[in-house]
Amino acid sequence: QVQLQESGPGLVKPSQTLSLTCTVSGGSITTNYYYWTWIRQSPGKGLEWMGAISYSGSTYYSPSLKSRTSISGDTSKNQFTLQLSSVTPEDTAVYYCARADGLGSEYDYWGQGTQVTVSS
Repeated sequence: QVQLQESGPGLVKPSQTLSLTCTVSGGSITTNYYYWTWIRQSPGKGLEWMGAISYSGSTYYSPSLKSRTSISGDTSKNQFTLQLSSVTPEDTAVYYCARADGLGSEYDYWGQGTQVTVSS
């Protein structure tokens, strides 16, 4: 059974960089052909795909967030990390990590989500 767990600060100040880590257990982030994804949901809005890192380490980003987003993987810890720079209160959301069996495919495993609030 694959499990994903998000971790990181729940409060970030405007203009700072938000950094979240997803720790994966029960499966390797290098296993063909999975894509490890970050998704968020802002209050009153739907799910927003932010980006993903593939089993081979390739990264993909939402065009609307690409200039501020970086996703990286640490195979030694079986983790992948999201960094979102220059945050504003509009980045307040519940952030999820999830696994998909292809880019744009359905997600078969999700983390429980972590609330991040951007406020001074």
